[in-house]
Amino acid sequence: MVLSPDEYKSELFINNEFVSSKGSERLTLTNPWDESTVATDVHVANAADVDSAVAASVQAVKKGPWKKFTGAQRAACMLKFADLAEKNAEKLARLESLPTGRPVSMITHFDIPNMVSVFRYYAGWADKIAGKTFPEDNGVYKIVRYEPMGVCAGIASWNATFLYVGWKIAPALAAGCSFIFKASEKSPLGVLALAPLFAEAGFPPGVVQFLTGARVTGEALASHMDIAKISFTGSVGGGRAVQQAALKSNMKRVTLELGGKSPAIVFNDAPLEAAVGGVGQGFLVNSGQICVAASRVLVQEDIAEKFQEAVKAQFEAVRDGLGQNPLEPTTTHGPVVDKSQYDRVMGYIDVGKDTAQLLTGGGRKGDKGFAIEPTIFVNPKPGSKIWSEEIFGPVLSIKTFKTEEEAIEIANDTTYGLASVIYTKSLNRGLRVSSALETGGVSINFPFIPETQTPFGGMKQSGSGRELGEEGLKAYLEPKTINIQ
Repeated sequence: MVLSPDEYKSELFINNEFVSSKGSERLTLTNPWDESTVATDVHVANAADVDSAVAASVQAVKKGPWKKFTGAQRAACMLKFADLAEKNAEKLARLESLPTGRPVSMITHFDIPNMVSVFRYYAGWADKIAGKTFPEDNGVYKIVRYEPMGVCAGIASWNATFLYVGWKIAPALAAGCSFIFKASEKSPLGVLALAPLFAEAGFPPGVVQFLTGARVTGEALASHMDIAKISFTGSVGGGRAVQQAALKSNMKRVTLELGGKSPAIVFNDAPLEAAVGGVGQGFLVNSGQICVAASRVLVQEDIAEKFQEAVKAQFEAVRDGLGQNPLEPTTTHGPVVDKSQYDRVMGYIDVGKDTAQLLTGGGRKGDKGFAIEPTIFVNPKPGSKIWSEEIFGPVLSIKTFKTEEEAIEIANDTTYGLASVIYTKSLNRGLRVSSALETGGVSINFPFIPETQTPFGGMKQSGSGRELGEEGLKAYLEPKTINIQ
């Protein structure tokens, strides 16, 4: 279905208004559920557009009214924005769902409420950013102030756009920064509908701006000399490019939340129902297109057969219901985001068929769209790409282990380190193993989900820096030391 022009915004949002891009490039968006065209005229920001947005941001933080906003005033705008986002949730979810195939049920019941809660959380921080003092025991009275970094930017993946709006923009605003947000070229419509709500909430021109585009737009942001900080969520390759561009330009601060190949370790004393549900349903949320998805499952060998059959049954139940319109409120699982991702996932499935035992799935569901049957491989051979590389689709791999030490060694044998899951009834074992796992987050007896109050981020090639919690706020503050004698 092609949206009518009055159903969505296609221009760039700069200085609190929608403006045409300076270039002629446009995006065409396709619905991955039925391969119909959604829109053909979404504007793409080039370097000149990025310059315009940055200039407006510089004006906002250095000379505009935003510079004089108190913490309480910033908080009031953030709280009003959260209320407006809640009121517009149905429209926002529909526009996010159409080009991504993500079920509106997930967007309305998880993504938008999460974004709203993050804005309210950081609104509470806005007037509580304290400094420090130290005694003059050496004759110097020492003061530490925490000041906003200035102009900041964010580049987001398509798999949970509204979450990234919250995680990146909210702490920056609480700190007093301005922000330029680039949604993925695969999912621009939801945030373009969100953009005018910031103006309605009372944010002055130039404080929050939205650009659309792909790699060229991202490169222009990452390399811009007047942007002080950039936060990126996406692939390892994309993160490396952002880091390099930041270093080659003005050495701007960088936060990277990158890929994952997260392990789930199921011990023989695991609460089996929770383990099967967490590994099965927990993994298939968003069709496996989640960076923290536990796509490598380690199960203790004496319960392996029983566990595998139970997870297989869950996968096949999801398969049987797959193919419903993501716009229907009862739909819980959708296709992968586009043909490129479909081809990528199917390529990994072909590799899996040659290097592991196929337990279930492995094919396309339906004769249109990009739905893939939930797929399980068992005991992939050493070096198999389905075990070592992030697939970002509904493909799960299961291996067995004998001892706790072996499970930890296998779990840590990866270049990734984002999240991990442990299933056991022993609290001692859960805490012991969690301390041994080389990941930024660990959950015990349920899938790992980032929490608003606690830091989220990865080790190794899963990224650097943290979002959410107090650490997420500090990522947008510069400490300044003042010494008085």
